[in-house]
Amino acid sequence: MNIISLFSGAGGLDLGFKKAGFQTIWANEYDKEIWETFENNFTNTILDRRSIVKVLSDEIPETLGLIGGPPCQSWSEAGKSRGIEDDRGQLFFEFIRVLRDKKPLFFLAENVSGMLASRHSEALENIKKHFTDSGYTLSFKLLNAHDYNVPQDRKRIFFVGYRDDLNMEFEFPDAVDEKLFLEDVIDDLKDSALAAKNKTYSNDDACQLFNHEYMTGGFSSMFMSRNRVRGWDEPSFTIQAGGRHAPLHPQAPKMELVEKDKRKFVEGSEELYRRLSIRECARIQTFPDEHKFYYKNLTAGYKMVGNAVPPNLAYILAEKIYEDLNKLGYGNDEQFAVKNHRV
Repeated sequence: MNIISLFSGAGGLDLGFKKAGFQTIWANEYDKEIWETFENNFTNTILDRRSIVKVLSDEIPETLGLIGGPPCQSWSEAGKSRGIEDDRGQLFFEFIRVLRDKKPLFFLAENVSGMLASRHSEALENIKKHFTDSGYTLSFKLLNAHDYNVPQDRKRIFFVGYRDDLNMEFEFPDAVDEKLFLEDVIDDLKDSALAAKNKTYSNDDACQLFNHEYMTGGFSSMFMSRNRVRGWDEPSFTIQAGGRHAPLHPQAPKMELVEKDKRKFVEGSEELYRRLSIRECARIQTFPDEHKFYYKNLTAGYKMVGNAVPPNLAYILAEKIYEDLNKLGYGNDEQFAVKNHRV
């Protein structure tokens, strides 16, 4: 089943959908720091490197489905939270523009939980209305990735829609019974990580495992205001898009409270406090080791990994979509074309 991907990033969504039986035939990503990573991991996908604003809809192939994560910085709880007033927030409407023009059977869009803040309520309802006015039955839900085979607390919102003529509504899958924790995914890596060169530059040629290197340097007062260590038997904190705020490795003791909004490292254990490596973050995001990230500066690597949708979560959602479409007889792209009067 062929699909297209917008704001594709490092391909977390695409990877999950691929595992479920879909094939991304065309993708769009404007960030030049990501191009090499995406193209090396998705060799059968055409990557359009232009801003989606400059891509005409008739330049985009016909598709069974549309997936993507429009830029989230403008909705972020950690950012300025300008939402739809920000140019990046308005890119959500480019996603809707392509949806209306291509009329796929389904779409899936992901964004940060900050979009649910009360100050964004009017904009959020406006986006929902645009989806339904585009001819889709919308399902909307806040999910924690930890409930879906991801060893990380990561809350994100998902918009999933089926075209109205399918007469079907997407039902979000239930949480899995067995949860994953840090020990399940990074225990074998604890002794082989390498420090970056000059704090942030890649040392990857010397790594035993691709991307198993971590940023060094000081920690800001904001970072030291909270405990940043989760234990081996816990899920990770959210993997963020910045290396400076990467969680600390679970080998270290929990940080001690000094006073309100101020923590410190346990005396005598300071050498245990290091940031998680990019590969450890990727494992926590559920990327397989063969999915390599290409960069010269580790800041780009952490950003790619942290902005991605965890493939395991993407797979569970994609598997449900695949099953629903199969029930309706859309088992392959030829059937899709026939049903849509395109052959």
